[in-house]
Formats: sequence, structure tokens, C-alpha cells
Amino acid sequence: MSREIDLAPMTATHLADVLALGRRVYDTSVKPYTSWSLSAIARHLDGEASACWVALDGDHLAGFVLGSMGFDQRSDWGNLEWIASAPEYQGKGIASRLVKACCTTLTEAGASAVVTDVESRNTASSALMRRNGFEASVSVTLFVRERPR
Repeated sequence: MSREIDLAPMTATHLADVLALGRRVYDTSVKPYTSWSLSAIARHLDGEASACWVALDGDHLAGFVLGSMGFDQRSDWGNLEWIASAPEYQGKGIASRLVKACCTTLTEAGASAVVTDVESRNTASSALMRRNGFEASVSVTLFVRERPR
């Protein structure tokens, strides 16, 4: 891990490693309205103005970001949906570099804004987004009705 970490546009050759890292770091039970899957990755990689980047330590995946144009009904907004750094690389500025690369790609593709969502208890991601120029804008509360027992 003493080498320089390089950023590169994500390609299909990174899919397996990105999927594995996501399974390692995401707790999708926290956000039951979404899931981590190959189709989630492919949707961004194959999307208009893909803003998917990987951070590489040689051949080893240190992190990734998945973004693309379009958010809900706003085709002029970019969406930074998934970002992760492998635990052994956290705290080294890799996530900020990935955020900047994603946002630059989306802005160059015409995004008038870039949006992302962060689970309320994820203070590290909230701090990351604030450090990179994001501001809290809209608060949504997820209401869940469990199946009666």
C-alpha cells in the first residue's frame, strides 16, 4: 500500500471487484429501499454520461464511485449513488478524490447539480460529502410497516 493510488474510469473488467467490495462494506439492511447488486453497478456503468471511477493500488481495487446523469425526474442533475473505500484504504483521501472525479465528469456532461443521499447514521459519509461541497438539502423519513406477526 505504499504505491500511489491511481484513479481510472471504471470498465467491465472491474465489475467483479467492485461487486465484491460493495458486498464487503455496504449494510443494505440500513437502507431497505435499495440493494447492492450487479445490476446496480451495470446501470451506472452503462448509463448516459457514466461517472464511474475506480481507485487502484496496482491491480488491487482500493475504492470506487458510481454516478450517472439523471435523478428522478431531473435529467439535468447528476447522481452520485454509490461510493466505497476498502477498509484498509479509508482515511487516506481516496473517497474525496473519487467524489471529485465523479462530480467533474457529471458537470462536464451538463449536470446543473449533483445529488447523493446518505443514511442519517453514516456520519463519515456525511462529513465526506460536506468536505466536498455538498450541503444537506432535503430530509426524507422512511416509514416502515412490518408484517404483523
